[in-house]
Amino acid sequence: MRFVVTRKPITQIDCDVLIIGSFERTKKPVGAAKEVDTAVGGELSALIAREKFEGKLGQTTDFTPCGGINARRVLVVGLGKEKELCADKMRKASASAMRKARDLKANTVVFVPQTNGGKRLDARSAAQSVVEGAILGTYKFTKHKTKDDSPNPIKMVEIAENSAKAAREAKDGIHLGSAIAEAVCMARDLVNEPANIVTPTYLAEQAKSIAEKCGLECSILDRSDIENMGMNLILAVAKGSHEPPKFIVMRYTSPDATKTVAIVGKGITFDAGGLNLKPSAGLDGLKDDMAGAAAVIATMQAISAIKPRVNVLGLVPATENLPGGGATKPGDVVTGLSGKSVEINNTDAEGRLLLADAVAYAEQQGVDQIIDLATLTGACIVALGRSIAGVFGDQKIVDKLIAAGEASGEKLWQLPLYPDYDESVNSDFADMKNAANEAGAITGAFFIKRHIKKTPWAHIDIAGPAWSDKESGHLTKGGTGFGVATLINYLEQL
Repeated sequence: MRFVVTRKPITQIDCDVLIIGSFERTKKPVGAAKEVDTAVGGELSALIAREKFEGKLGQTTDFTPCGGINARRVLVVGLGKEKELCADKMRKASASAMRKARDLKANTVVFVPQTNGGKRLDARSAAQSVVEGAILGTYKFTKHKTKDDSPNPIKMVEIAENSAKAAREAKDGIHLGSAIAEAVCMARDLVNEPANIVTPTYLAEQAKSIAEKCGLECSILDRSDIENMGMNLILAVAKGSHEPPKFIVMRYTSPDATKTVAIVGKGITFDAGGLNLKPSAGLDGLKDDMAGAAAVIATMQAISAIKPRVNVLGLVPATENLPGGGATKPGDVVTGLSGKSVEINNTDAEGRLLLADAVAYAEQQGVDQIIDLATLTGACIVALGRSIAGVFGDQKIVDKLIAAGEASGEKLWQLPLYPDYDESVNSDFADMKNAANEAGAITGAFFIKRHIKKTPWAHIDIAGPAWSDKESGHLTKGGTGFGVATLINYLEQL
């Protein structure tokens, strides 16, 4: 899908589908819709009245004009209430409209974005949202289907703006939106692939390929390197699998940087639970336990195009968690890179073991901040459902992450690091145990925190929103790529 900006009058643009937005409870067409309605002799007004089009967010209706404009079909999409228009609503509206345009077999589309006077949505943000909605809303993973019955993809999208200033801003928005959406799709691809393909080695190969293409530094630590480094918690998880573990290190360096941020993603490419074996129901979905790793690798791809003024260290500890003959036994005690000993009382609380060694490594590298993402706990899904991620940690980082998530259409909610729950991580036989008997999401975060001495840190539990069982807004079924847009927006603001 190719995106460009046009300044042609919308009635003169030749395209398969012309998309215009309409606010909720608007009795008569306004703005671009009014211009089109006048050109087509009131056909749009008649359609809205006839079909009782209410302008609710994502609602669509369309018609074939009988002359007056060059577009072969006009599609109206609801934008919701005018005073509530923002980037996320524009993104969702775009996704809905683009899916409809695709179903109409459109090759060329023109989108006329509404910007409500720049109060909450300027031309740059509007164009960015249109692009993200178009790419993400029409995403579909069909790689392994022998017969792909998906509609033909849209080839060209023109974003219509009137002024030269708005056109320049829209071009910037297209660049940013394309980089983010393409990265999110790459993360979705990694999550949607089956575990027999996405192994730790496969993740490492993907990271190396992206680094070479994008001019990033990348090094891969194998089992012996991990052992020599003293990252024994990663090795403890990997003992039950024949697949060798990998520790992926990616670096982006900005000439203008004054700080370095480490982003860490949990990379369990399949989680059977180890000897604390998971039940069979839903086990096929545990290929998504590397969604945090996918988000980190995809973010590194995007920042090479966006070029934020901050150094970024991307870390992915990757392994499988299986109950093989050499698997770690419940009750085993292992010392991690931080120098602290861990009683592994539950092998199915494995993600925090990987993250513990990874955040300790990040701190040894002298970074200024650490942010980790992981499909860590079912407890977070119980607390927040499947649409919202839990976030913990340093308040300044947490506040900025929540704001970055809101701007990108990803919801984060802060959960407390209540001190009394930290005691639940204590062990009678080691410095700590990896699974407590209460407040699972909170104690999981506390466990990771214990392996960081003083570096400001935040933890994002994406267990819920990493996967979607339904199509909604810019989300499609399967892996969502959650966290990519939040991280990019966060890093861009530093």
